[in-house]
Amino acid sequence: MFHEMELYIQGMDHSHICLFEIRISAEWFQEYVPPVGSDIPTFACINSAIFHQILSLHQEHHSIRLRYDAEDGGEWIHMDLLENKETKEKEGKYQKYFTIPLVDMDQPLLQIPDVEYDADFSVRAKQMCDIASELLIFGDVMNIECSEDGISISSEGITGKMKVEIPMDDLSEYSVAEGSMLKTSYSLRYFAKMCMTTKLSPEIAFGVSEQFPMRIRYDLGDNSQVLLFIAPKFEE
Repeated sequence: MFHEMELYIQGMDHSHICLFEIRISAEWFQEYVPPVGSDIPTFACINSAIFHQILSLHQEHHSIRLRYDAEDGGEWIHMDLLENKETKEKEGKYQKYFTIPLVDMDQPLLQIPDVEYDADFSVRAKQMCDIASELLIFGDVMNIECSEDGISISSEGITGKMKVEIPMDDLSEYSVAEGSMLKTSYSLRYFAKMCMTTKLSPEIAFGVSEQFPMRIRYDLGDNSQVLLFIAPKFEE
């Protein structure tokens, strides 16, 4: 959704376990030209797999230009990977232009409520990436416990068990209800995908509750952020 002051993106996986929400303010872009002449944001829906494949062709020297014109048929989004003048002349690089067909939205846009979590904490992204990778060796379910002493994360399987204890001193921020012991479980495979990056932000902020999906937040700066949500696992 192209709003006047921000680009908003939302998507969900087919199993309805994970949801993401991205807000990128106009200030975050080198150039942002909003829709003109209407208070209603311009809306488009694309296949995220195709979008990801094009982004995977991006290199450090590329600039990314995303264009959508609802009045031009409204059936495509244009995405360009552009070389700067110096790179083109020195290395013989070429401009690349892509056209992505729009798809029919198979589910309505969800309104994500702002809820109060039982525990909130922030940890270094590199630290959490390493922990998630190591936990995957032993199982596909992540168990997390939050108490006043800190956080413990574990997984287990036929190859054994692993448990990681993160004391409060290693957390940038941490808050939990006094005297509480919070225990929840999540799909480790999905969690690892959500945490296996240090490029978005040096820290990852988490919100954990027994009643709501886990919230994973990356702060992009300039009033922009990436929010990821993963539903808890329940024992049958």
